[in-house]
Amino acid sequence: MLVDVYNMEGKKVDSVELPGAIFEAPVYVDLMHQAFVRQMANARLGTHDTKVRGEVSGGGRKPWRQKGTGRARQGSIRAAQWKGGGRIHTPHPRKYTKAMPRKMRLAALRSALSVKAAEANVVMLDQLALPEPKTRLMAKALDTLVGDCSALILIPEKEAYEGVIRATNNLPDAKIMLSGYLNIRDLLKYEKLVMPVASLESISNHLG
Repeated sequence: MLVDVYNMEGKKVDSVELPGAIFEAPVYVDLMHQAFVRQMANARLGTHDTKVRGEVSGGGRKPWRQKGTGRARQGSIRAAQWKGGGRIHTPHPRKYTKAMPRKMRLAALRSALSVKAAEANVVMLDQLALPEPKTRLMAKALDTLVGDCSALILIPEKEAYEGVIRATNNLPDAKIMLSGYLNIRDLLKYEKLVMPVASLESISNHLG
């Protein structure tokens, strides 16, 4: 697949061929859904907790005798039906993590990238650089490149893009990340995929 390469001013300067094994792979919607659910589940902390009747304070003595009072029998004022009592069928700490084979996760990423490419939502840049690490400059460049669409920006390394990272962090509809950390949630969340040509090698090493 041949796509145009633009500069930061939005002018076409070249063209590049995207790796077919990654950007023209078979699209498995169910696999993408499974990978997305797995990532969202693995992000859950699972630290929620409630106290059962054995964990709340008080209630050591039987409130009244078993028979002869005319009232219902009670064993503790910390049973679930009492105010301040324990809780039943309520959440306790647990793990939500889901397993998914690595080959399936990579296939899901290739599917998502193929969808992006097929819908012309991949924007290639000759280089990603700003004269100053200013948010307004990055916002202006993204407005030229993607318009009102949200953008996921992939960079091959952190050291050479420190200024771009600083300029992008305050933009609500843009996110910058290392290409090695590419994940299904961000691919599906952002409309456009923006990356310099240098990121293709990193993506090929990760997904090829």
